[in-house]
Amino acid sequence: MTDLNMEKVEELYGSFFSKIEGAFTCVLGHLGDKLGLYAALGEGGPMTSDQLASKTSLHERWVREWLQQQTAAGIVSVEDGRFFMCPEAVEIFGREESPLFGAGIFDTVVGLLGTIDGLEESFRTGVGAPYDSYGKLTCQGIERTFRPFYRSRLTQEVFPALDGLVAKLEAGAKVADVGCGSAAALVEMAKAFPSSAFHGFDNSRVALARANENVREAGTENLTIQDTTHTRLEEDGSYDLITTLDCIHDMTHPAETIAAIHRSLKPNGTWFVADIRGHGSLEDNLEKQPFSGMLYGFSVVCCMRAALAVQDGAGLGTLGFPEPVARKMAEEAGFTRFTKHDFANPLNDYYEIRP
Repeated sequence: MTDLNMEKVEELYGSFFSKIEGAFTCVLGHLGDKLGLYAALGEGGPMTSDQLASKTSLHERWVREWLQQQTAAGIVSVEDGRFFMCPEAVEIFGREESPLFGAGIFDTVVGLLGTIDGLEESFRTGVGAPYDSYGKLTCQGIERTFRPFYRSRLTQEVFPALDGLVAKLEAGAKVADVGCGSAAALVEMAKAFPSSAFHGFDNSRVALARANENVREAGTENLTIQDTTHTRLEEDGSYDLITTLDCIHDMTHPAETIAAIHRSLKPNGTWFVADIRGHGSLEDNLEKQPFSGMLYGFSVVCCMRAALAVQDGAGLGTLGFPEPVARKMAEEAGFTRFTKHDFANPLNDYYEIRP
């Protein structure tokens, strides 16, 4: 003990406690989102805890403590006993229709926290768990996390940047989204391009159930959802566009999927990839990816865990499909053209890959 640097001890405790605060902020953020507290604050302007409790039909003492924690966490502000959110916080936490909305990730974190008991056995055996074991709340959180980008930018900004794609989609193209999840992206594609036929493929029953709900709600007749345990991607060179949106790193056998995508595309088709921005090594991620601590955490609890759901899983993990790996795996599958795009998303890289 006498040789310890006590300043370093204090520094480590400060960092440690900030991480604990983050965990509780996720739990209380999830409640604030679910109970409508963020939305009420965003709509109602500055108010006391009594006023917010009345507006949301909740008990004041619980609302007061929630407000105090959220203020200490920097999400809510207070002045003269009245609580409010700045306009930026309203967009992130209080308006789900906003392209900046981010509170959906609270669902993912809270959903995953309920599944961590099995991780001990994974560390012993090396085998993870499939996405369905994460439950409906995690699936809902993943959908709500990515949906703002799909809704506000995918067809309006991203697709026009891909060589010749919009013209094909407007004329009538055949499109697949492999690893479609809840079909949030596919619904936006199908609505934007009614002359094209869209097909979603996934093997998570939880996600597929939500996908079919989303399709019914949207009323998109040019969109079908397929369970890959029964129906596989047609490897007949008939697709104009295949997308994999933040899912290659989660797959147990990504090389097989990439090879199947290559066989399924037309000679002039496009494989569009969105995946987490990694940099190839721990040292590079620590230097260049400011969210590496969060992303490595997601990997153990969610992404790598799913990628190792079978004994021979590849186990890429959240940061395991950076540009060099993507280029190498695409080339090995037979792709010859690879273009990286920047759509100003701090978490994702985007690749336009051609046969």
